[in-house]
Amino acid sequence: MPFRRLILVVVLATLGVAIQACAGRGPPTLALMPAPEAFSEGAFDRSADDRPVGDIPDGGLLYATGRQKSRGNAPGDFYTTERSLVVHIGEAKISVSRPEITWRQARELALLKAPTRDYPIQVSGVTEYGILDRSITPYLDPGPQANPPASATARFTSEVNRRLDRTGQKDVFIYVHGYKVTFDNPVLVAAEMWHFMGYEGVFIAYSWPATPEATAYIGDVDTAMGMARNLRELVHTLEMETKAERIHIIGYSAGTRLVGRTLEQMALLNRDRPAGAYRYGSRLENVFLVSSDIDRSVFGAYLADGILDVSRHLIIYASEKDEALRISEAITGHQRLGEALPAESVPPSLAQLLKSRADRISYIDVSGAPNVESGNGHGYFRGSPWVSSDLMVKLMYRLDPEVRGLVRDPKTGILAFPVDYDRRMQQALSAIKRPGP
Repeated sequence: MPFRRLILVVVLATLGVAIQACAGRGPPTLALMPAPEAFSEGAFDRSADDRPVGDIPDGGLLYATGRQKSRGNAPGDFYTTERSLVVHIGEAKISVSRPEITWRQARELALLKAPTRDYPIQVSGVTEYGILDRSITPYLDPGPQANPPASATARFTSEVNRRLDRTGQKDVFIYVHGYKVTFDNPVLVAAEMWHFMGYEGVFIAYSWPATPEATAYIGDVDTAMGMARNLRELVHTLEMETKAERIHIIGYSAGTRLVGRTLEQMALLNRDRPAGAYRYGSRLENVFLVSSDIDRSVFGAYLADGILDVSRHLIIYASEKDEALRISEAITGHQRLGEALPAESVPPSLAQLLKSRADRISYIDVSGAPNVESGNGHGYFRGSPWVSSDLMVKLMYRLDPEVRGLVRDPKTGILAFPVDYDRRMQQALSAIKRPGP
């Protein structure tokens, strides 16, 4: 038993996304990740824009969180790690350490293809609108609130619509983080992705109550599973009350447990709905499960419940170099969805699914992409310019995997990055000018 506990400490210290500040040393910041390969090829380039980086569109990002509001309102102390039974919604202000440099100069820093600490971003303030009305039930009393939930929700959806009117791409992107982070982390990662995507569409950071402590892993994954209802009702609100034409979800690590459970709930709710009635996920376009910490067998149960009929496309990124998931498997005794399957170990049923329903699901082995093994091999969606390119190109242009440069194994249906991925991607992007409507 002591040895098993020792291993547990190791995995808890390994998993999660590291942010650039330690507890007690000021608010969290995030350094700019290496530029996606597609960025240097001009897919997201807005080089004519010479505004200062301090002029972030709309001042920052919208957010939704299942965390309790903090008594303070200083950077790094906006929301606690305690669970809230309802969804708090609002907008987060983003600041940068060098607001005087232009976006052109920021891009030049990004194109160095190495993480730079010369451009950290930070959540400098939040404005909470109130509580999402759909998250309240007779069993979940939110207590006294300054703003009526209906009014807060209307303000939130109106702001989504205002931002959609500003952009040419009528898409909403929701980023769901992993374990061991504070409220700020998903806001900063979403802001970073939004920057590289040229500020197209509307990004929403979904911050579930993870705890920034290595030993919090067990409690965090329990919390992630319990927050699925809140994410489901956020998507429902966006589908019913905004102008969003497409909604995308990017789930990372332990956050994919929350996303997977949300899809399953939607599939079950849709089962007995009559033809022509509203269906959950009616505007869900792409759902990404990145470095997924879902039990592989549990995911099989989700498939049986019909999750492939919820979103337009489900994309799974997996790696054989993900040490965090390898240790997680050792602790739990169960294989994780984000661990890449060797070709000889792919069950015939999975190969048949990946080939027969290629229009609904993509399983992408990222093991051959550059920089996927950096750190503990768990944060490759930010660390590998090829993986970040594939994800963002899919979000922006909705290209099929072979079109955007990936190759498919005809026997297993598994997709991978070929050695000439950058050339293939460049050819695909050369035919694209701007995101379509």
